[in-house]
Amino acid sequence: MYHTSRHPLTDATPIDRLLDRLLSDSGVLGPLQAHRMGHGDDDHEHGDDAEADILAQFAEQADELHERVVHDHGIFVAEFLGATGSGKTRLIERLIERAPDDEEIGIIVGDVAGEDDATRFRELGVSVANVNTGKECHLDPSLVEGALEDLDLDALDTLYIENVGNMVCPADFPLGAQARVLVVSATEGDDVVRKHPLLFQACDGAVINKVDIAEAVNADLDLMESDVSEIAPEMPTFRTSAEHGDGLDELAAFLDERGHVHASDHEAYVAGTGHTHAHEHNPR
Repeated sequence: MYHTSRHPLTDATPIDRLLDRLLSDSGVLGPLQAHRMGHGDDDHEHGDDAEADILAQFAEQADELHERVVHDHGIFVAEFLGATGSGKTRLIERLIERAPDDEEIGIIVGDVAGEDDATRFRELGVSVANVNTGKECHLDPSLVEGALEDLDLDALDTLYIENVGNMVCPADFPLGAQARVLVVSATEGDDVVRKHPLLFQACDGAVINKVDIAEAVNADLDLMESDVSEIAPEMPTFRTSAEHGDGLDELAAFLDERGHVHASDHEAYVAGTGHTHAHEHNPR
């Protein structure tokens, strides 16, 4: 099992370590001073530039993950994001339950602490890597890279990544997936979409979950979907009840399409450049 174990007060987080590695040699910032860029006494413009460099480093790591998992091993990767309680785990369970018997599925589960979700997935007979992030409110490529050590990539067809329950932090940290799916629920209130525009704009598809109880919690589903269209005009939105299985056909079809479109794009890339990989891409 892959865990992060750090003392809550004295140990540096993965982001702190990356910041220290990138900046300490220049003497600009100390090991932990840079964690909140632009909020200290250092030049604000330099802070902005340094933060951009760090985010670019994470993006590069995500590209490397994508190359290794998707192209070299032919695995379809879908990341699910959203607040705690939005229904991410239940949606992934439903997708696993409807998968063909010969589809080999792996899960990377990100949680601040515990193994509750990981235990649920193990009971479905899939391969699971559990990542406890401690103080971190999101997964990052280095944590995913570590979690992959617990999975047999040669055996997998599909990899689901369930990010830590958070509607802010994951926006700037892609994980190399072909599809980033943001899940919100009617129980979060029908203003949840417009309160979190950046995360919607960083994803490929949106799910409005728990539609079966929208009336009971006085949530306007049409308003929520309209807000998604305004914030991210090209984003497809799916209304689901993960508990009852409603809307899963449409969501699964979207994921299949993402895999096939990516495979076609990659084949065109290989044809145009002559670059090849160890394995042919075989989505889902």
